[in-house]
This record gives sequence, C-alpha cells and structure tokens, in this order.
Amino acid sequence: MEFICGLDAAVAVVDGKWKPLILWALSVEPRRTGELRRELPGVSEKVLIQQLRELERDGVVHREVHQQVPPKVVYSLTAKGRALDEALQPLGSWGEQHMAEISAARA
Repeated sequence: MEFICGLDAAVAVVDGKWKPLILWALSVEPRRTGELRRELPGVSEKVLIQQLRELERDGVVHREVHQQVPPKVVYSLTAKGRALDEALQPLGSWGEQHMAEISAARA
C-alpha cells in the first residue's frame, strides 16, 4: 500500500473505532484480552481480536503467549506503539477540552 503522506500512514494504523482506545488502555499497562474487553465496554471479542491482530501486524502491539493451561495471552505496546500513543495524546487532550460541546452537538 502506498501512502500520500505521513498522516495518511498514521491514520491507516489507528483506523477504526477501537484501535485508539486499545492503545490508550495498553499505555497504562499490558493487558489480557478479557481485561481489554472489560476496559472497553461495547467491543465484541471478535472485533477486539481483529483490531489487536492488525495493530500487531503494524508493529504497534506485541502479543506474548505464556505456555500454560489455559493459555495466557498478554498484549503490550511496542516502542513504536508507545511513540504512537504519545502522538495521539494531544488529540485526546483536545477531545477532553471539547467533549461537552461535541456531546451536545450530537444529541
């Protein structure tokens, strides 16, 4: 895939409703799939796993499988993922400042 600019590439990585929220949740600490589902109410297991696989493919999320019964899978941010999370923080701050206005306009 060819990108027009850096913003195009960055948006392609975080494209989707849940990816920025997954990055936000993983920025706090590594989490298991079930923990992410509880942290992000409304996401289905299928969509969560799909989004995590795409983030892993793009080198933003690391998936670690612990060989035990039952298997334990832990997701964490890579260095690239931490850098992306830092880049998204100003966008989150803007959203915090304008959340009430945005909610009112959409009501």
